[in-house]
Amino acid sequence: MSTPDPAPSSDFIRSTVEDDNRFGKYDGRVVTRFPPEPNGYLHIGHAKSICLNFGIAAENEGGVCHLRFDDTNPTREDVEYVDSIKEDVRWLGWDWGDNLFYASDYFEQIFEYAVQLIKDGKAYVCDLTAQEMREYRGTLIEPGKDSPYRERSIEENMDLFQQMRDGEFEDGSKTLRAKIDMASPNVNLRDPVMYRIHRAEHHRTGSQWCIYPSYDFAHGQSDSIERITHSVCTLEFEDHRPLYDWFLDSLNVYHPQQIEFARLSLSYTMLSKRRLLELVEKGLVSGWNDPRMPTISGLRRRGYTPRSIRNFCDRIGVAKRDSTVELAMLEHTLREDLNQTSPRVMAVLHPLRVVIDNYPEGQSQEFEAVNNPEDPSMGSRKVPFSKVIYVEQDDFREDPPQRFYRLSPGREVRLRYACYITCTDVVKDEKTGEVVELHCTYDPESLGGSSPDGRRVQATLHWVSEAHAVEAEVRLYEHLFTSDDPSSHELDGDDDSNGLNPDSLTVLASCKLEPSLAGATSGNRYQFERQGYFCVDSVDSTDEKLVFNRTVSLRDSWARIEQAGKQGFKERRG
Repeated sequence: MSTPDPAPSSDFIRSTVEDDNRFGKYDGRVVTRFPPEPNGYLHIGHAKSICLNFGIAAENEGGVCHLRFDDTNPTREDVEYVDSIKEDVRWLGWDWGDNLFYASDYFEQIFEYAVQLIKDGKAYVCDLTAQEMREYRGTLIEPGKDSPYRERSIEENMDLFQQMRDGEFEDGSKTLRAKIDMASPNVNLRDPVMYRIHRAEHHRTGSQWCIYPSYDFAHGQSDSIERITHSVCTLEFEDHRPLYDWFLDSLNVYHPQQIEFARLSLSYTMLSKRRLLELVEKGLVSGWNDPRMPTISGLRRRGYTPRSIRNFCDRIGVAKRDSTVELAMLEHTLREDLNQTSPRVMAVLHPLRVVIDNYPEGQSQEFEAVNNPEDPSMGSRKVPFSKVIYVEQDDFREDPPQRFYRLSPGREVRLRYACYITCTDVVKDEKTGEVVELHCTYDPESLGGSSPDGRRVQATLHWVSEAHAVEAEVRLYEHLFTSDDPSSHELDGDDDSNGLNPDSLTVLASCKLEPSLAGATSGNRYQFERQGYFCVDSVDSTDEKLVFNRTVSLRDSWARIEQAGKQGFKERRG
């Protein structure tokens, strides 16, 4: 049984769109956009923006969301990132249709806008170096001072800007700056840079341009050209909104509305593309799609579902104030989805051999196993049983502590779907003393997992038949960082100071899986009973060597947190 996505909750941005529609502000149009820079892979924070922008468009009749690449910095951009972003947006379930755009589509028009501002006396060519510009800019409490080139004539600025375009100056030797107010309390309005000289190959325009517009200058004008109605962006752009408005008003062009919301912060998770790139370049992870990474490609490879991410983004809502969301909440949302959709199977990750002495040699039989108790329509499967099976090492204690109810000498337990067995003997390695094999007997009357005399056992174990087992590698993933605030750590530090979790990946070889998994293919998701949710690795798994990634454990810390909160609320009210 597959449950539909919940209806989107209301928020201040959706309320703004609703009010604009009611008063006919944009003639009933709703046009949003998701404008990534193609300089890295998207992460879970971008998923929030994707779901918000595409979601708002989908919720309004005739609404459209554009996918626009803000590709104004050729030194950091690559077609690899463009392709990965397209794949991620599609995988999340959104479609931009015919509305795929690039800021580079508008380079000529943006250049003409710059010329217009020069002619209006609102832009000038500046020869200050980057360091000198920082010194002239001032601070948050001190005003800046005018560039010595600020009062160049319109004619000189026009001539110099054309020479910049024609490649007659060295990289970094000149910039085009907006002429606003060097004493403004908003430092973004202190004559910001509009164009820089960069001799760099662009992934779409090649070497056609040697000057490139700044993000602040290209962004609003691209919105205007596409006739965006609601330019939704994260809160760090709030102080840039006056500049966004100044450019559009000065050019006297169509003016979209910029609205800011709080970006996603997630505990134990790094959500900075620059820092994520650092992890990749330093070899601290295997790549952008490492299952420990918060990138959408990493989450996909780990086994996350599109619906779980969409549901999470809706559940956390849209706010105006920054806050940190517990990673446990994301995992809880994932478990909710996987619990409904994942077939159950048995897999032994730390195998301990068990010989059932009174079971006939060379014989085997099959037991009926339920595929998913949450969804009867998923049916059942046959699980083979034989004289030798594997159970988990942790399911046996030779000298059991108090309240340990699993297998131990003389104790009877149930094998899931199969029968009751009792441990009669323990075989150990002569040198190490390690338990390497158990001998048990089974009760033939208990076949199917219950006894006709009604006696009860206190533990049920999962198991796999040795003769039918499929061998696989299983990778157990934990948080990549030990700190709930990874941004406070420097990745250049040693293992004790960089915040990385040395146990973020454990690789288990020679795990024993039930035979129904022999045909498992890339991306298939399962619940390994009593273990967690797992998926077939999309990169390393082959027909000859299956590799499974643990997506998330069965423990649900968020449910406990939520329950504790409810209990505390009841106690306070009582």
